[in-house]
Amino acid sequence: MMNKTKGPTMLSSQGISRRSLLITAGVVGGGLVVGIPLMSGDEPPPPEMMSEHGGYIPNAFLQITPTNEIHFYQPRAEMGQGVYEGMTTLIAEELDVSPDTIIVHLAPVHPEFKRPGSPAQGTGGSTSMNAHYTHLRQVGANVREAIRQAAAAETGIAAASLIVSDGKVVGNNQEWTYGHFAEAAAKQPLPENAALKSPDEFRFIGTEHNRLDAWAKVTGEAQFGLDVDFPGLYRAVVKRCPVAGGTVKSVNTNAAASSPGVFKVVEIFNGVAVVAEHYWQARKAADLLEVEWYYPELANTSSAELRQQMENALEHDEGLEADKQGEGAAALSQSKQVIEATYWTPYLAHCTMEPMTCTVKIADGNCDVWVGCQVLEVAEGMAAHYSGVPRENVTIHSTFLGGGFGRRLIADYVAEATAIAKASDVPVQLVWSREDDVKHDRYRPVSLVKFSAGLDDNGKIETFVVRNVSPNTGAYFIDDSIEAAFQGTIPWSVGDWLSKRGYWLFENITVNGGVVEGLSGNYPCPNQEVRHATVDPGLPIGYWRAVGHSCNGFFAEGFMDELAHSAGQDPMQYRLENSTHSPRMQTVIKQLAEKSAWGNVAEGRYQGIAAHESFNTPTAQVIEISVDNQTVTIHKITCVVDCGLAVNPDIVRAQMESGIIYGLTAALYGEITLSNGAVEQSNFHDYPMLRMDQTPTIEVHIVDSQEHPTGVGEPGLPPVAPALANAIYTATGQRIRELPLNKAFKFS
Repeated sequence: MMNKTKGPTMLSSQGISRRSLLITAGVVGGGLVVGIPLMSGDEPPPPEMMSEHGGYIPNAFLQITPTNEIHFYQPRAEMGQGVYEGMTTLIAEELDVSPDTIIVHLAPVHPEFKRPGSPAQGTGGSTSMNAHYTHLRQVGANVREAIRQAAAAETGIAAASLIVSDGKVVGNNQEWTYGHFAEAAAKQPLPENAALKSPDEFRFIGTEHNRLDAWAKVTGEAQFGLDVDFPGLYRAVVKRCPVAGGTVKSVNTNAAASSPGVFKVVEIFNGVAVVAEHYWQARKAADLLEVEWYYPELANTSSAELRQQMENALEHDEGLEADKQGEGAAALSQSKQVIEATYWTPYLAHCTMEPMTCTVKIADGNCDVWVGCQVLEVAEGMAAHYSGVPRENVTIHSTFLGGGFGRRLIADYVAEATAIAKASDVPVQLVWSREDDVKHDRYRPVSLVKFSAGLDDNGKIETFVVRNVSPNTGAYFIDDSIEAAFQGTIPWSVGDWLSKRGYWLFENITVNGGVVEGLSGNYPCPNQEVRHATVDPGLPIGYWRAVGHSCNGFFAEGFMDELAHSAGQDPMQYRLENSTHSPRMQTVIKQLAEKSAWGNVAEGRYQGIAAHESFNTPTAQVIEISVDNQTVTIHKITCVVDCGLAVNPDIVRAQMESGIIYGLTAALYGEITLSNGAVEQSNFHDYPMLRMDQTPTIEVHIVDSQEHPTGVGEPGLPPVAPALANAIYTATGQRIRELPLNKAFKFS
């Protein structure tokens, strides 16, 4: 039942049944069912599925039932970033109902759910609100107009005289619910391009209100991957090779198989799994497995050796050209002053709050998968391949995600769970421990970057040259995803062969944009050149919050600070003078100077600034610190962001704070190291997270704007590390060019 005051009902997808319907026919529960045009704008939703309450169609759609229930099938994954709230608010605004009166469902897999401009039904890149802002508002407006027209036809009152608002139609001193006219509206053509509200008419967009998913999450009603349970479900744990890519040579399962509660021990493609009645039984039994491994080439690599290889490449490998303007690097010889610096960042783990988990049931020629995942087609393809079930018989039941940050773009845990369910012949829930999560992640890549800049007599940047050395994130994403994405269309072996071509492509032909984004462009100059060389030991990497901007923001804004000081100019003013091409960034920096009281802090306090645009959102931060005997205390972080129109300002602030804390954690402590190819860290004792009592005051200011929304989930992260490093330089004169910062200072 729907709770009108606490927020919308969270309906589990476990009760969904398949049956055919015609969109124009009556549905269970009846009413008006509208497919939301997420892609071309004129494609009708395929009539494939229904739910018990009626009218379930696997497209983002809106349904108004005769009992005046409003159902919205939300097409993007909710992993804490707030799209559940934000996208529902867009629908509610134009439909003119309170968002908390809408029943929201997490959508399953279907081609019509693909993100506009994307080939996949994915969630990431801070794109959800940007992509759907107009689409969802338009469907809300169209449906409201459909109700008005149906009401006019039935009551004989002129449509222009009817007031349609708050879920009711009012005319001639009478009122009816939307639901009263829902079935009539369903029988007439849906209006197109109904007039959208102007910003001064907004009731919900741009205002702060409680998140729709908050009540369900604090009460436990919301379903995450770890919450899935049903009779006959077993738990599974996998023992994997300590070195990524290793496979089983031999295994002694005797002790594990005879442990309490163990149902079966099975070998899968990347390790050995223990299936037991309960998780802890499986976990303890897995420790008893005696496995010999075939080790990959990665086993010959240590962190020190890798860094040496990257430094050699930086010195001797010209790499591939990513960008060139004017004379490029050749113009350096003409500059009055040339400044150079080299920066470094290590591998990083994601450490989502909820480690990887997936539940799979294979029965009667069908495969059901309960999972929180950022790319559902890939999860579906993995399940189809490893279950042997035709793809059309695979059903993905979407759950909430206990954090994504790019980690759940990869469906390796879905492949494992499905392989275990297939081999054990029982439904299983695979659960990764925190140790599994840290040691077998898809890490943010290690990076080494050298900057060279030529300045004129006034300190103005004339030439900007960057040389980057790192593995290629895009190649790993292709390798992890392409065969699953095309499963059933092309043979798996062909997809696997194609997926491996990405490594060669990015090493020899073209530069992977994700590794160089944010290295240049914030401060254009006449001559610019960016080059990339690949060094890759084979440790699996993946997208990490803010992707390339997460490390490249540290590099570029740290170096920008060096240029300001070399030119003898104030770092805030220097950025203003070199960003005249971007009025939005100029506004952000000017507001930051005011909000942070730049240059007017108490004695013993020092400030550092960083400004960076990512995901079309300019963001700038000032960090205020003090230093006592090599111990740094971070007192305050002031952030200004221009994300266009803030649909819910409270969520924007929360996401900025979240990105700041995530980035600050990485800046202070984050480092994954290798010994004989194996990750040395395993849990929070040696891969620490920022604690609540270590978190400084964070103040977020949102630039007032009515422009189309831009990214929010990631842009708060890139400025954190450089702003802190720049503050430390101001306080101590010590320039830090590599992370984590706790190698050079202690932090209180």
